Amino acid sequence: MPKYRRGSGSVYKRGKTWWLKYYVDGKAIYESSGVTDRAEAGRILREKMGEVATGRHAGPAAERVTFDDLAEMVLNDYSVNGKKSLPDTEARIRLHLRPFFGGKKKAQKITSANVQAFVAHRKEQGASNAEVNRELAALKRMFNLAMQVESLTRKPHFPRLEEDNARQGFFEPWQFEAILVRLPEHLRPPITWAYYTGWRMYGEILPLVWDRVDIEAGSVRLYRGTTKNKDGRVIVLPQVLKNILEQQWQQHIGSYPECPFVFHDKGREMKSFYKAWRAACQAAGLSGKLGHDFRRTAVRNLVRAGVPERVAMMITGHRTRDVFDRYNIVSVGDLEEAAARKVDERIAVKMVTMGATATTQPR
Repeated sequence: MPKYRRGSGSVYKRGKTWWLKYYVDGKAIYESSGVTDRAEAGRILREKMGEVATGRHAGPAAERVTFDDLAEMVLNDYSVNGKKSLPDTEARIRLHLRPFFGGKKKAQKITSANVQAFVAHRKEQGASNAEVNRELAALKRMFNLAMQVESLTRKPHFPRLEEDNARQGFFEPWQFEAILVRLPEHLRPPITWAYYTGWRMYGEILPLVWDRVDIEAGSVRLYRGTTKNKDGRVIVLPQVLKNILEQQWQQHIGSYPECPFVFHDKGREMKSFYKAWRAACQAAGLSGKLGHDFRRTAVRNLVRAGVPERVAMMITGHRTRDVFDRYNIVSVGDLEEAAARKVDERIAVKMVTMGATATTQPR
C-alpha cells in the first residue's frame, strides 16, 4: 500500500468499504467513500482534497442531504417566490422524480449516469421530450439551490432534449361560433375575450378584476407582475369586447356587487371549466381543440388585419419575437385562400389583356 504524505489524507478499509481520512483546517475528517474499489476511493479522496484546497468543501454534512431534502428546498423556493408552476412541480416530483431516485437517496450519489438512466426510463414510459425537460429542470433547480446554500458542492450534468412542441391549431370563425353557442352562458364572455385578445385564460382572463378596467376609455390594464412574463400591458378594446364589458358591468352592479371578477359564475370565481369545454367541443364535432389555440388565432387575426407585429405582440403578451413567430403560423385555409386569389388575379389580368387585344384587331 503506498505511503501518503502527512496531512494529505489516506484511504483505509472497513469491512468491504473503503473509508477516507483527510484534513480540514487541521481537523481530521473520517467518512465512507461508499465504494468497494480502492482506485475509485482514491479518486474520491483526491476530489475531496481539491474541494478543501479551493474552499468548496461542504464537509460530511453534504453526505446527509437526501433527495427529499432537495425536493423540500425547491418546493419552498417556488412557494416563497409565488411561482405559478408550483403545482406542476409538486406533481413531477411525486409522480416521476421521487419514485425513480428514491426519497432517501443521498443527493451526492445522484450522478450524471443516474440522470441519463432517468431520461431513458421516462422515454420508455412514453413521455415527450418537453415533459422530460420540465422534470430535469426541477431536478436541476434542486441541485442549484443546494449549492447556493453550500449544502452540496457538485451537481450532475443535466441534458436538454430537443423539443418540437409548437402546436399548429387555429380557430376558424365558424369553429369558434360552433363551440361558443354550445358553452354555458357564463363561459361565453371569457371565451370571446380569449378569441380576440389571445390572453392566457387562467393567468390573465379569469383573474381579471374591475379595478383594471376603464369602461369609459374602453381599455383594460394588466399590472406588472401579474402576467406570465411579469410585464404589464394595456389594450384599447374593439367594440365587441366593449360590449362584453358593458354587459358584465351591468350584471356586476345589478346582481353581484361583491364579486370583484369581471368573468365569474353567478358571483363565484371560475378556476376551471375543462368539462364544459370538452363537452362543447365534442358536441360541435371539434374534439381535441385547445383553449390555447386562441393565442395562435389572435396572433394570426391581428396580423391579417394589418396590425403592426410589435403592437400585436404587446396585445397578446409575447415578449420575444421567436415565440411570436411560432404562433404566427400559416394555416391550410390561408394557403388555399392565397392560391385562389392568385389564380383569380392571373385570370382577370389575362382576360383584360385579351379584351384589349381584341379591340385593336382590324376588322
